[in-house]
Amino acid sequence: MFADRVKIAVVAALTALLGLTLALRTLVSPEALTPAVVTVLFTVAAIVSLSGIALLGRRNGAGWLDAAGLLVYVGVAVSILIDPDQLVRLALPSGGSE
Repeated sequence: MFADRVKIAVVAALTALLGLTLALRTLVSPEALTPAVVTVLFTVAAIVSLSGIALLGRRNGAGWLDAAGLLVYVGVAVSILIDPDQLVRLALPSGGSE
């Protein structure tokens, strides 16, 4: 029964990430969209892992750590899509030359 709660939480987190990505498309430049999504994924994974560590002494803490690991895996998979030139453009000041 607890595993169902963890699965529902992971599906809810990924669905919320999809909605956030669609909302960020209007607020963030296209070059910064993928790094922003990766940052959000890693932040959510950190929050889920901290809650898993807090619950580790109980029976249901390990499931949350598995969910955090899945979110980190998805974050790494999405970060592969980031072009290295894209990161250079993000790091340069807005008026700087390449």
